[in-house]
Amino acid sequence: MQPNPSTDHAFLSRIASAIGTPFYLYDAAAVRRRIDAIRDLTSADGLQARYAMKACSAHLVLREVQRAGIWIDAVSGNEVLRAKAAGFPMGHEPPVVLLTADVFRDNALEVVLREGVLPNLGSPGQVRTLAGGGWRGPVGLRLNPGFGHGHVQACDTGGPSSKHGIWIDDAAAVADAALSAGLRVELLHAHVGSGPEIAELEQNLARLAGRFAELLRRFPDCRAVNLGGGIPHSYRDPAWSPDLGRLARILGEARDRFREVAGRPIRVEIEPGRFFVAPSATLVARVADVKSTRENDKGPGQAFIMVDAGFCDLVRPAMYGSYHRIDVVSEVPGPVGRFAVAGPLCESGDVFTRHADELIEPRELPEPRVGDFVVLHDAGAYGASMSSNYNSLGRVPQVWWDDGRAILMSRRETLADITAAECEEALAV
Repeated sequence: MQPNPSTDHAFLSRIASAIGTPFYLYDAAAVRRRIDAIRDLTSADGLQARYAMKACSAHLVLREVQRAGIWIDAVSGNEVLRAKAAGFPMGHEPPVVLLTADVFRDNALEVVLREGVLPNLGSPGQVRTLAGGGWRGPVGLRLNPGFGHGHVQACDTGGPSSKHGIWIDDAAAVADAALSAGLRVELLHAHVGSGPEIAELEQNLARLAGRFAELLRRFPDCRAVNLGGGIPHSYRDPAWSPDLGRLARILGEARDRFREVAGRPIRVEIEPGRFFVAPSATLVARVADVKSTRENDKGPGQAFIMVDAGFCDLVRPAMYGSYHRIDVVSEVPGPVGRFAVAGPLCESGDVFTRHADELIEPRELPEPRVGDFVVLHDAGAYGASMSSNYNSLGRVPQVWWDDGRAILMSRRETLADITAAECEEALAV
């Protein structure tokens, strides 16, 4: 019988002996289950799923997505190139890879011009930039419909305070400017997010579909409408999963409505990111110490489990106050107490047990011994992909667990990796 990859002490010990801690452990079966759920959701004619690869761009994850016939939403030139390396075709007939951006940074414009992927423009000025670079192909427009938000308040995906997209009332003027520059608007796009509930996503998508139906008459070249991502994932309840049947009906109704308004087939796309990979990865850390502070006039004391993983490895709790389930994996579990879990970084914010207001929120956990493991679950989305070299620490290894086989899919970074880009070259300015 195969071990549970994230809670089996002997198994984690073998991996740790080979590559050290901390490390990310991915469950390939969990990735495939979510891929299958999205394939079922978009199995009807005229529907297409994309993977928002910013959530996790590991090559083995991309390979699974590519094999399933799911397309890509990339947000940088290098993401496009990583998709290409994973086997996704370039070009825009069909537009398997979409590059969505508010600003062309680094090699993004060069990659669009060379690889021919469909650029999805989030700012009016990108029309000028793209045309000036020599592009004369199709484009998409990412629109801000005036509403929407993500899973936490910091993720503001739509509305007056969101930086994303072209304000929907300006869409026609931007389309006219694009056409004058020789660019055809073949895709309309928006991402309004879900909040924490599937019902809110359904309401948002139905509302968004209505706005796009009004617009389609003014976009004679439009071939597709992308309704964004936002399928929620429960970080607190591993048994919960959304009922996607109602969502499938909303997508089908939108497709039929768009077809009727436009008088031609309109492909309807969605682009989940988090939903594909959130439950697939666990961050595995080692306990270095257990220590306590004492109550004084500044507040109550805290008991801290000190681990070797920090917010350079998983930044979501420090950035958003996001919740991740935590388990202590020990051969001899200790008595349950209330503990904060904290990392090694030279930052007071390097604490994994925080609530939405980013204050410390201890958890009921078994008291560990030094050398035990602490595992942070549901770290597949925006875990490794948002990790950093803060404090000059190398990004941690990633391990792929697939049908009884452990595969190292990225090694631990060394100091040489971290400093490889450092130089001392004179600039001719």
